[in-house]
Amino acid sequence: MADLSNYRFTASHEWVRVEGSNATVGISDHAQAQLGDVIFLELPAVGTELKAGAKFGAIESVKAASDLYSPVGGTVAEVNAALTERPELVNSDPYGEGWMLRLESAGDDAGDLLDEAGYTKLVGA
Repeated sequence: MADLSNYRFTASHEWVRVEGSNATVGISDHAQAQLGDVIFLELPAVGTELKAGAKFGAIESVKAASDLYSPVGGTVAEVNAALTERPELVNSDPYGEGWMLRLESAGDDAGDLLDEAGYTKLVGA
């Protein structure tokens, strides 16, 4: 099990790990399990400005399609290009190789974000 003590979660199942003024974003293990096998991701272009709570893309699985929302604001500095060829990384390693984007100048918008215990309680795990 991944150490999630530095992760914060949204009620819509995205996670963020903030390191200084940079942040990495993905979806939770719970979310990927609910979606099933991920087959496609639509992610923003590098340089896109995002506000906390703004839609940044979409994820499609064999079961459903869902929008993705940014837990914090910032500028997209990097998109996980590996997900274009291997979207299943979101299923196999949601907190590692399955990350989706990295933001620069990540705003301190963490007010509505949940810690691991709060998120676990939210999803009833």
